[in-house]
Amino acid sequence: MSKKVFVGMSGGVDSSVAAALLVEQGYDVTGVYMKNWSEDLPGMHCPWAEDVADAKRVAVGLGIDFRVFDFQKEYKQNVVDYMIREYQAGRTPNPDIMCNQEVKFKIFLEASLAAGADYIATGHYAGVDRLVFATRS
Repeated sequence: MSKKVFVGMSGGVDSSVAAALLVEQGYDVTGVYMKNWSEDLPGMHCPWAEDVADAKRVAVGLGIDFRVFDFQKEYKQNVVDYMIREYQAGRTPNPDIMCNQEVKFKIFLEASLAAGADYIATGHYAGVDRLVFATRS
């Protein structure tokens, strides 16, 4: 039985290639779009619907299952509220680090393992000093 990998898919090239490579290597792959924000802001359209459609189109093309995990509440608490607090304190926040740390590599991992994944993957680039595997028990 092949290992089940949930791939965080944004609809972009990096995550699409990651999913394709895992399929090619024989993993049981499920594409997952992380819905972190869906509100339009004044003068700014949030393209989440287009992004999820792109990710789903890639998943269909690869012949893999596709899911949407709704992390909007967690994203607001862990990323947006943090960013606002830091600005209010006169500091320059880095919301990308908080998103990666709290959403993509924590909440996504926990939700994926709970849904039956053995591993997660993304299209993020990383340098590895120490590799730690988390699997469901």
